[in-house]
Formats: sequence, structure tokens, C-alpha cells
Amino acid sequence: MLLFALLLAAVGGAVGLYFYNQKMPSMASQKAEMTLSAAALYEAFEADEAAANARYLGKIVAVEGQVREVSTLPDGTIKVVLDTGKDFGVLCEFDPNTKHQRTSFEPGERLTLKGECAGLNFDVLLARCALVE
Repeated sequence: MLLFALLLAAVGGAVGLYFYNQKMPSMASQKAEMTLSAAALYEAFEADEAAANARYLGKIVAVEGQVREVSTLPDGTIKVVLDTGKDFGVLCEFDPNTKHQRTSFEPGERLTLKGECAGLNFDVLLARCALVE
């Protein structure tokens, strides 16, 4: 019985390690499930967060808007905030698994980014973003 439990634990650990080390596919190769403006996405969360979570959370969304702010984290991750006309915006964190053709953006520039919607935390968060050409 003890041998069976140890064998089961070893197999479970190996499977867990395999999935932990798997890389996510590049966002650049993923197809957006929907496209909308940064203002429309933010307004959906502001009006009814539960309904917006049901509609957008975990989905790949392409968002068009004007760059409000750009920053780079110490690990090199690029973050772009798209303006919504409100105090908060749509925060797009670039995908570290994707080689980006462009990594510098200017405030005021209009562009479309796609990423996985991660919900509302002051800004609407999009993870693993890539530029839509």
C-alpha cells in the first residue's frame, strides 16, 4: 500500500512538473475572439463587472485605442495603457513569450493590441499582449 502511494505521488509530481514547464503559445499567433475600443471595454466593466467578467474574462480580445502611457518593468516586460477617457484605462502587458516587432510606443499614438482579458483592477487588464498589425 505504501509503495502504491509513493508511486502515485511520483507520477503526480512528474505530470505537474511537465505542465508547469510548458510554455504558453505566442499571443501573436492567436486569433482574437472579439474586437472593440478601449473605451467600450472599460465601460462594460464599469457598468456591470459581473456581466463583463462573464463576457470577456479569459478571452482573447483585440482592443483599439490611443496610448496614454508606456513603461518597461525591470525584467523587460512592456506595459502600455490605452486611454478610455476616464481616470483609468486598459493596461496591456506584453507577452514575454513573443518576439515583438515593435517595443517602443509614444503617448498619443493609436494602435490595436490583443491579449487575454484578466478582469478589472482599477484598469482593465489584458495579459500576454501583442501588437495587431
